[in-house]
Amino acid sequence: MYVITGATGNTGKHIAHNLLDAGKKVTVVGREASKLEEFAKKGATIAVGDLEDTAFLTKTFTGATAVYALIPPKWDVTHWRNYQRSVATAITNALKANHVPNVVVLSSNGAHLPEGAGPVSGLYEFEQQLKGVEGLNILSLRAGYFMENLFGVIGMIKGMGIFGYTLGADVKTPLVHTQDIANVATKHLLALDFKGFSHVFVPGAEDLNMNQVAETIAQVIGKADLRYIQFSDADALQGMLQAGIPQTIAEGYNELFDALNKGTYLNDYTRTPENTTPTTLKWFLENQFIHAYNA
Repeated sequence: MYVITGATGNTGKHIAHNLLDAGKKVTVVGREASKLEEFAKKGATIAVGDLEDTAFLTKTFTGATAVYALIPPKWDVTHWRNYQRSVATAITNALKANHVPNVVVLSSNGAHLPEGAGPVSGLYEFEQQLKGVEGLNILSLRAGYFMENLFGVIGMIKGMGIFGYTLGADVKTPLVHTQDIANVATKHLLALDFKGFSHVFVPGAEDLNMNQVAETIAQVIGKADLRYIQFSDADALQGMLQAGIPQTIAEGYNELFDALNKGTYLNDYTRTPENTTPTTLKWFLENQFIHAYNA
């Protein structure tokens, strides 16, 4: 039996459907029963609860062969790292209590950094906690920057005619579609082909800098003058706060981009033909982003 946490999210949803389509017994975890009904119609067991609730997860993980584990975003926290630590501890303790043999965890490029990478350093802590569970086989998916994050700049493009982060315009980073992450996770969950602790990079089809991203967006939306602007830390922080993003999260994003700018964030990353995944930025923009932009 497989347990999928974050089953209504970008990766968990696809993984749950993939496993159900493969005829596997699946339990889907989420916070709202109504959003899990699509899985129940295909035979999944529904588990409604909070990922910070160790007792709930311990019950839900009973009898699991493998768990897909993640720390979902939460936009109303006052201390992001404490929230991450709370979810990581609850998942780890539930895995330990049930002697679950296998876990695939959604992690990120930069998760080798114990400090200095914002929320991704919280994923370093998560990986370390999991390593402490005796007998647990762990596969960490070190994913690139989600293409879907670009939905968040639509308002800026429409309102200001630009988009930007504190990331340097020429700094290349892997951009990945969450469907590709889900497919990699599904492959390894079905094969259970990992032992001890290991990680795989899931970097998408190519590494791009923000100037290249801006050029591609401009082509797709028909806005030839669109430019990427690198914001200062102070301006970016103020903009995120004005948009309602909690300070702890806004500061974390600035720290993450600073690590990318310094080169530490990707200093252990290597793209290979084997880890390259198929979905291109242009496909995402033409098939998904453009619809949200025009809405």
